[in-house]
Amino acid sequence: MKYAIASLFLMFLMSCTTENKRVVSIKDDVAFLASDALEGRQTGSNGEQKAAKYISERFKDLGLQPKGTDNYFQTFSFRPKTDPHQAVNYTVKDGDSTITGTNVIGYIDNKAEHTIIIGAHYDHLGLGAEGSLHRGETAIHNGADDNASGVAVLLNLASKLKAVNTKNNYLFMAFSGEEMGLLGSNYFVKNPTIDTKNANYMINMDMVGRLKQDSTLAVYGVGTSPMLKQTLKAHNTSFKLVQKESGVGPSDHTSFYNADIPVLHFFTGQHEDYHKPGDDIEKLNYEGMQTISNYIFEVITDLDNNGKLPFRATKNESDAVPKFEVGLGVTPDYLFDGKGMRIDGTRADTPATNAGIQKGDIVIKMGDSNISDMMSYMQALSTYKKGDTTKVVVNRNGEEVEVEVTF
Repeated sequence: MKYAIASLFLMFLMSCTTENKRVVSIKDDVAFLASDALEGRQTGSNGEQKAAKYISERFKDLGLQPKGTDNYFQTFSFRPKTDPHQAVNYTVKDGDSTITGTNVIGYIDNKAEHTIIIGAHYDHLGLGAEGSLHRGETAIHNGADDNASGVAVLLNLASKLKAVNTKNNYLFMAFSGEEMGLLGSNYFVKNPTIDTKNANYMINMDMVGRLKQDSTLAVYGVGTSPMLKQTLKAHNTSFKLVQKESGVGPSDHTSFYNADIPVLHFFTGQHEDYHKPGDDIEKLNYEGMQTISNYIFEVITDLDNNGKLPFRATKNESDAVPKFEVGLGVTPDYLFDGKGMRIDGTRADTPATNAGIQKGDIVIKMGDSNISDMMSYMQALSTYKKGDTTKVVVNRNGEEVEVEVTF
């Protein structure tokens, strides 16, 4: 039934004419992109191709000009890396193991000097590709939050920016290959379809579908241009903002930062369904997604009269991350700004769950190390090896609980 519904919805959308346009909501876009019919949108798959076609039709319906190398599409072929440190070879000959990804690119041409780039990846993990945290029978990873949510907000912004804030052009991109290593955005930066010297700044949305009850919204890259922090603050009436300076992170904005373009990356946080089949449409906060879209629109509007934003290099925060061989086997709450390391999710048969640690616990001590934040947590972990045992103290609903953990 889900396959039939998705197919009918796509046919209905494609049948719309300029005289008879249907208003497509954020929820509508997510419902199609995260449907079983697309089988998880793995890079190069038939499901990803269906998603690419859908996004291109949405671009056309919204009045965006094609800006790919073939209409709205920019394809790139590569062979998967066998060594994580090896560079991707995009130029390949026909042969086994070659994968073709497809970026989908639309453009609003306001005849302006500079162009704002707005992006979100649309690929995901298919039936459980590398990176899946699912253990058990094969299952479709629909990726509603990761990242149908980002694409839906991108399309919503495209509908708002048509014929307004005209002192910039707008390039909208749905990236392929993000889950395999930011491949689509990296390829575009190396093979751009616009002059990237005239790129003003880049906005990226990756996992913006689960705004929590406390309305915490993380924005990365705020240090990549001097005006960004104050602009974000000036228009914030809804969120508990967690601002990060660095322009480097595990999403597509990094490709543009590395090309000396200011970036902002929006993110509502990790959750226990990350990279699992449970990341489905009924778990998203659609009102929150609309609020995020409105907020980004206000930021773009404020910056419309400021010309080209100056680029500023930031410290790569990941350079300071200590290496560690073991872990508790939990999903940290990356948006928690209190004392300690809050646990946002647990997995079965891990050092944490075997010791009785629970979702919502806040790790405040590990052995002799006090845990004040994520960095001190990782520094403490780096001192242990597999087989080591230590005492861990957690704050559970205001009470300190001590457990013994074996890595």
